[in-house]
Amino acid sequence: MLIPWPYPDEGGYRPEPPGPSPDDEDARLAVLVAQRLSSDWTTRRQQIVVTVQNRVVILAGVVAGPEARRVAGEIAWDVGGVGDVCNALRLAGSRR
Repeated sequence: MLIPWPYPDEGGYRPEPPGPSPDDEDARLAVLVAQRLSSDWTTRRQQIVVTVQNRVVILAGVVAGPEARRVAGEIAWDVGGVGDVCNALRLAGSRR
């Protein structure tokens, strides 16, 4: 049995229209959060890794003190489009 498959030029082929994917939005949010963290004097020189999954910003790394940890979380929350923030930043010199 032979089943015909339409070629793209025959009109039966309908590719998905281009549009933003969730990964594009997550990447955009990660860039915005990282830019804002690098421009704030409290968080500028801290070792912060920004990851975004499904609009949830995950902050990881080591910061000098509780003020830098708090400010980093606030900066992440202030970015438009962020759904939640997981502040997993550790303080320098802490055991865990």
